[in-house]
Amino acid sequence: MPIRSWKAVESRFGDRVFRKFAETSAVLVATVVIAIGGFLLMRAVPAFKRNQEDFFTYRGNWGTTNTSAMHFGILDLLQVTVFISVFALILAMPVALGVAIFLTQYAPRRLAGALAYTVDLLAAVPSIIYGVWGLYVLAPQLRPVATWLNQSLGWFFLFADGTASPAGGGTIFTGGIVLAVMILPLITAVTREVFVQTPNEQIEAALALGATRWEVVTTTVLPFGRSGYISGAMLGLGRALGETVALLIILRGTQKAFGWSLFDGGSTFATKIAATAWEFNDRYKAGAYIAAGLVLFVLTFIVDALARGALAGIRKGAR
Repeated sequence: MPIRSWKAVESRFGDRVFRKFAETSAVLVATVVIAIGGFLLMRAVPAFKRNQEDFFTYRGNWGTTNTSAMHFGILDLLQVTVFISVFALILAMPVALGVAIFLTQYAPRRLAGALAYTVDLLAAVPSIIYGVWGLYVLAPQLRPVATWLNQSLGWFFLFADGTASPAGGGTIFTGGIVLAVMILPLITAVTREVFVQTPNEQIEAALALGATRWEVVTTTVLPFGRSGYISGAMLGLGRALGETVALLIILRGTQKAFGWSLFDGGSTFATKIAATAWEFNDRYKAGAYIAAGLVLFVLTFIVDALARGALAGIRKGAR
């Protein structure tokens, strides 16, 4: 057989092997996700059957001591989890965008490399360090700001009196700021890598037409990297939804209903499960918390679906 034919056969064989490998990997990942969801559902069903309350609307005390008549629900957990994650995202997104623009469009190359490395190092800090830093270092520094917001803007529900003291530090206000710092490097890294891919021809064309550097950013870089910025934000939101140790240290749990104030305390899905791990020796008690974990599992899928829908809309509008 001619050499060219042998090369064609080898190429087709390599393509088939790679295709099978890719298909197998995709099926494996999907199988693992389905298996995790099935396991959570299977372990949660016995607790569901013994629950005396509406799982999605009950916001009273989490009562699993009497396993024959249990009382638990996820309304407060869902509200706290979503509220603190969205608050952190609102704080982190503009900062991440500014850092990414500066590193890719304004900073000298040597300075940009050093700053990018420094920002990336934030992702390597353990969660427990963030929690201790947030409660014992950041919270005292934020106390005057929190007190002023509560006293001056207390008429607005976000800054009204909550279930925790504004001066105490164990609030969503403190936890959200710490969470914003934690997700900042993730959003920045994704956004920066997309901005770097902006075609040089488009940038040079804009400069040749007399555009300023800021006009280049707004007319070329931002439209090109919008989808990457949103993708990074959704990754950061997913990271925030599941954060455990740092918020477990900072947030003060409370039996009072959540009131949508930044000075509320409470528990997220992750912190509630982590704080009560000692109850997992009973299948029904564990099932109640696994049911909460199942909701968090589904919530992350909803966030991913919304992100994909937003990206699809952006791509469709750009055509």
